[in-house]
Amino acid sequence: MWRSVRMSRDGACPGDFMLQNVNCPRVKLGQEFPRVAFQGHIRSPPKLMEITRSSHASHGNHKENSPFLNSSEAGKGGDYYDRNLALFEEELDIRPKVSSLLGKLVNYTNLTQGVKEHEEAESTDGSKKKVSKSPSMGTLMGVYLPCMQNIFGVILFLRLTWMVGMAGVLQSFLIVLLCCCCTMLTTISMSAIATNGVVPAGGSYFMISRSLGPEFGGAVGLCFYLGTTFAGAMYILGAIEILLTYIVPQAAIFHPSGAHDASSAMLNNMRVYGTVFLILMAVVVFVGVKYVNKFASLFLACVVISILSIYAGAIKSIFDPPEFPICMLGNRTLSRDHFDVCAKTVVKDNITVASKLWELFCHSTNLTTEHCDEYFLMNNVSEIAGIPGAASGILIDNLWSNYLEKGEILERAHQPSVDVASQKNNLHLYVLSDISTSFMVLVGIFFPSVTGIMAGSNRSGDLKDAQKSIPVGTILAIVTTSLVYFSCVLLFGACIEGVVLRDKYGDAVNKNLVVGTLSWPSPWVIVIGSFFSTCGAGLQSLTGAPRLLQAIAKDNIIPFLWIFGHGKANGEPTWALLLTALIAELGILIASLDMVAPILSMFFLMCYLFVNLACAVQTLLRTPNWRPRFKYYHWALSFLGMSICLALMFISSWYYALVAMLIAGMIYKYIEYQGAEKEWGDGIRGLSLSAARYALLRLEEGPPHTKNWRPQLLVLLKLDEDLHVKYPRLLTFASQLKAGKGLTIIGSVIQGNFLETYGEAQAAEQTIKNMMEIEKVKGFCQVVVANKVREGIAHLIQSCGLGGMKHNTVVLGWPYGWRQSEDPRSWKTFIGTVRCTTAAHLALLVPKNVSFYPSNHERYNEGNIDVWWIVHDGGMLMLLPFLLKQHKVWRKCKMRIFTVAQMDDNSIQMKKDLATFLYQLRIEAEVEVVEMHNSDISAYTYERTLMMEQRSQMLRQMRLTKTEREREAQLVKDRHSIARLESLYSDEEDEGDPVPENIQMTWTKEKCEAEKRNRGSAVGSFRDLISIKPNQSNVRRMHTAVKLNEVIVNRSHDARLVLLNMPGPPKNTDGDENYMEFLEVLTEGLERVLLVRGGGREVITIYS
Repeated sequence: MWRSVRMSRDGACPGDFMLQNVNCPRVKLGQEFPRVAFQGHIRSPPKLMEITRSSHASHGNHKENSPFLNSSEAGKGGDYYDRNLALFEEELDIRPKVSSLLGKLVNYTNLTQGVKEHEEAESTDGSKKKVSKSPSMGTLMGVYLPCMQNIFGVILFLRLTWMVGMAGVLQSFLIVLLCCCCTMLTTISMSAIATNGVVPAGGSYFMISRSLGPEFGGAVGLCFYLGTTFAGAMYILGAIEILLTYIVPQAAIFHPSGAHDASSAMLNNMRVYGTVFLILMAVVVFVGVKYVNKFASLFLACVVISILSIYAGAIKSIFDPPEFPICMLGNRTLSRDHFDVCAKTVVKDNITVASKLWELFCHSTNLTTEHCDEYFLMNNVSEIAGIPGAASGILIDNLWSNYLEKGEILERAHQPSVDVASQKNNLHLYVLSDISTSFMVLVGIFFPSVTGIMAGSNRSGDLKDAQKSIPVGTILAIVTTSLVYFSCVLLFGACIEGVVLRDKYGDAVNKNLVVGTLSWPSPWVIVIGSFFSTCGAGLQSLTGAPRLLQAIAKDNIIPFLWIFGHGKANGEPTWALLLTALIAELGILIASLDMVAPILSMFFLMCYLFVNLACAVQTLLRTPNWRPRFKYYHWALSFLGMSICLALMFISSWYYALVAMLIAGMIYKYIEYQGAEKEWGDGIRGLSLSAARYALLRLEEGPPHTKNWRPQLLVLLKLDEDLHVKYPRLLTFASQLKAGKGLTIIGSVIQGNFLETYGEAQAAEQTIKNMMEIEKVKGFCQVVVANKVREGIAHLIQSCGLGGMKHNTVVLGWPYGWRQSEDPRSWKTFIGTVRCTTAAHLALLVPKNVSFYPSNHERYNEGNIDVWWIVHDGGMLMLLPFLLKQHKVWRKCKMRIFTVAQMDDNSIQMKKDLATFLYQLRIEAEVEVVEMHNSDISAYTYERTLMMEQRSQMLRQMRLTKTEREREAQLVKDRHSIARLESLYSDEEDEGDPVPENIQMTWTKEKCEAEKRNRGSAVGSFRDLISIKPNQSNVRRMHTAVKLNEVIVNRSHDARLVLLNMPGPPKNTDGDENYMEFLEVLTEGLERVLLVRGGGREVITIYS
């Protein structure tokens, strides 16, 4: 039979695979092959159908010892022993098979927000554990009904009628429309975010933080938490208001001492009972959330029954309106709880006597008018129907607004009356407005009745198909509740008298709940239903808020909240519940439903604003991961929703809006200051990338104007053998020069092969980043791996930066100890880098004696920065001291500018011109012109030049004799030794020809004689060093360096920093070593020197 067989390279066949006809005897399973000898090694092949794999990790080559498959081992690691994936078997630990990945994804179970897991943890014993059920809730039970329950609340029953009475039907429609549009647009945005992947516990907080980043997430998460907490306080206050006003008024602890103390007594009652209710509810939540969840359906039933009773009552009022007469004095509404009969007199036993109303206004039981209220005498008392019914046409009167100031009496517009002054002590007999009202106030009070749209997304873990159920269920819930609100506004305006609508507490209808007067079959249906529904809503808020805080605390983006991430053994957030109760107590101490409602409106609006912002940002950025299943969204809708949220915030209460924004801003800056280490792939990061790309493309349009030029630094760092920064003061100098402005790139070169030294490069990059953080350098780090250090530096100079954000200045360290080193590569690398920067038209800064430069913690309270302006180099020498003086280290130093005048220059005129130039540059500096006389070349200069050239010649001869020593040493070296990390300014490569690894020399007579002659000439050349004569060009250069150095040391020996023009390297590379000597002579005797070489363009201008 034909078979493809892998042949050993040690065997007879040259190839890896060959096709051969194998005629072999039948071998039984398990029978061993005979031993086979390969090159003296005895190998025992394994049994048939067995495999033994050994992976020898030499240069990444995988070797197999046997091609046979062992069925017993094949089952052990399916990933590694899959025949069809043999090509990928080495990577299966980091790149799993698709089948195993899909298996993990399908088996992923999401943690629920609906506290289901806590409920199960409480109800199970330690020994018995329930098997976790897969999410099974549908759209109706999981999203639609919870949203309905959260949206319908206390405002519908206690304040909607009052809002219709004050704003009128038309403006009430506008208020409801604004609020419902806001929530509908937010829901569209939320649906897009919620269907863009799995939304675990945390609901809206999770969505915003993962879309806009930890800073926005933390700020908005806390705002949503505060809104939910204050919502709990509002529901409790609503429940207490229903209890003390409509169910058991006699339960009040505080009673008004006078006619005008009713409101303060009521507020005190609210505070006491609200605190008691809060404690009870907190205990219920602490004991077990399962009780809250079990009663949730009951609370929802109460809401539904109450709303249905309103519709039933409205239909009944068409043909049989309920009797709730209102007593009017003239056109003023009287409070019905002070009297029974709406008349001035009553007939008792055929005798006309004063009624209770007469006694109240005239302070007498007789029909005398001496002390009577004048308004009472001049106007008639009449009774009108409080609920005229839908067929009465009262809707026309209720279309328009009727806003009142605080303390104003409720009046009926078309009722006849005589307008005369009334006694102030009788005002308590009328129905009064308790607060000043306006469109803006009513928006703030009504908005909480449309919140609660996040209930579905918060339960995403319980849903069978969250990505389908959340959009459908939430939008249906908003449509349903909006229709209910619109219809209720219309029904209230069509069925109820205007003065009754404006009567907040039902004083005109015997202290009945106004909406209850319309309901059928009894007002108690609404009273009891609304009481239980508000209690349930309060419990839900106290259940949800601590879990939201716990989710924020567990993300650890706000460090001081870490304690609230802990709780009971089953995960119950005990500490978070305690904090929630304390914050809710603050709302209860406010005690007024109308004051608390705008507060939570702010926090919810802030949350909704950022949900819209998140969707808009993700849509506009078109990030690859933005693929929502919900397709009916658009960035314009999100921006519209965001605008409505912002408008509603300032419409309802501009000062609350500013406070809410301030709180969110402080949290944002706190998280940013703490350095949020979370990377959630948020949209703000994408926005930053887009903004950066846009800015970079704009910068591409042309080079920066001279006015905008600032040094964008590439700092070339030297690392030691342990990958530590050798001269960290280079970074200190860079931070002082830049002060956080512009671009700073820290570059370094590691010598070696990229594949082998990648790990070292990563470690070096991290070391440099740590040092940058210590030295407060704001910039980027780039470590390059290259075979030669000079090549790596050239790569950095060419390729660092991006687009218009490229460096224009290179900071290079001085090669210390170059004279003492026999190896010329360090200073040759330095000069090569200088030539590279010149070729690239980049400026160059070389800080000499950088170890003596000041740290960021030092301060120079006095001293000078001396600039020696010898040749004009684009103005760099003027600009650098000015930039340094912006930093606190150099701020108090004075700037002195020296320039050199020759014998034929007018030094006085030069000084005037230079002072004028600096004045026009707006740079404050002391100006001095130094005259240099044409003196003869001194013996010292001649001697110095001679020594320099002799040293150069000697080193050249030494390098020639060194070649043979290197050849011998090369034979001893291990060819696989690890190349040590060289410094930045030296190369491992030899300057001459590379030495071959294997040297085979065949000596001939001619070669032997030539070698002897070479050795003899080498000895002779050492003798010639004594009689060498220096080059005249070098003598002139040395003369200049010595003279300049004398002048500079004489004037600037005590300067804090000396800036000096750096002469360029010679065009002929033979004089490189002499160039280094000239620089040493030029800077001798100076403690801190900055050699500056311009990039060939003007960097400073006198024009504005």
